[in-house]
Amino acid sequence: MTHSLNNKITLEFFRTCPLKHYFCHNKNCLIMPKSKNAEYRFLILDRCFSNHRIKYTYEDLLRIVNEKLYEIDADEISSRQLRDDLRTIREILHSKNAEVELEVKILEGKKCYYQYSDPNFSIYNNELSPSEIQNLRSTIEMLRKYRGLPTNGWLEEVVSNLEVKFGLKGKAENLVSFSQNENYEGLKYLSDIIDATINHQPLEIDYITANGDQYKHLFHPYYVKQYNGRWFVFGLDEAETRIKNLALDRIQKFSELKHVFRKNETIDFNSYFDKVVGVTMPDESNSEEEIRLKFSPRRFKYVTSKPLHKSQTIISEEECIVSLRLYYTKELEQQLFSYGPDVEVLSPQWIRDSFSNKIAECMKKYFSMQNDCIEGV
Repeated sequence: MTHSLNNKITLEFFRTCPLKHYFCHNKNCLIMPKSKNAEYRFLILDRCFSNHRIKYTYEDLLRIVNEKLYEIDADEISSRQLRDDLRTIREILHSKNAEVELEVKILEGKKCYYQYSDPNFSIYNNELSPSEIQNLRSTIEMLRKYRGLPTNGWLEEVVSNLEVKFGLKGKAENLVSFSQNENYEGLKYLSDIIDATINHQPLEIDYITANGDQYKHLFHPYYVKQYNGRWFVFGLDEAETRIKNLALDRIQKFSELKHVFRKNETIDFNSYFDKVVGVTMPDESNSEEEIRLKFSPRRFKYVTSKPLHKSQTIISEEECIVSLRLYYTKELEQQLFSYGPDVEVLSPQWIRDSFSNKIAECMKKYFSMQNDCIEGV
């Protein structure tokens, strides 16, 4: 995976990491400047100063910081802002009573480069409390579960960096398990598809349907979602000019296109799936339904503690009836069938009839087998 996702993960970790409290709540330390993205800039600069393999000049630091800010769609900083950042880092070093200095050394001519006097030092070292360290350790233990999957090494790099940075090489028992099919065919495409989505890269995708039909899609990827152990990419099909979802395990191959990326300006994927179970979106001609279901008393307790959908409401506790308001999809149908005789579709009538017909087809198969066995006796 390219560094774009890695950078986003690093930034999100830093935004939520308890380390932020060092700058705001540690009475022995300075308050971090309130300028936008200051914390992220300091993280970038701190890494540069600790890296003695590269001699970063003032111009290098300004370029690197602005490149990283560009990757997260943030505004560039000026040379004056960088000077202020360098001064504040020196003040942080002084406030920490560190025996480390931010040194300025002559490179050539009038050029200078910046680095910590100790390459092992970081202003972010040892600022987590024991409880915060334990929480971070638990998080890393869970992330380790995904090691070995074909993600081009990006997750391995993130976890390894956290382990080294915070001394979290643990020997903990394996107490947490994730439901992840490591043999899932689509995993080999996952990291590259995510990269294309992040980088707004159009793709030409060779695709085969469940029926064996083959298609070539000129595709603008917008969103990646996992459902029921499978991964799907949502985007604009250029030929059909509509949003489609493609299952990664049915992709045969894909390549990058030089087409201009057609940005998503119509769909908010944060709410796109609010009215469905699964990943299948109905045609625009369809409308959402109020679906009433009656469960057996034993199953009713389970369904009310783990709702089928966020729209679920209880109609009658005595009769074990609930209501859903959403679009009827094949994923919802499959989920309802998984309850077997513990569920009855009450309304609407067309869904009830559909269930009745499919149950009748199943009964024919089983009665046919029974009759064949009796005749063979």
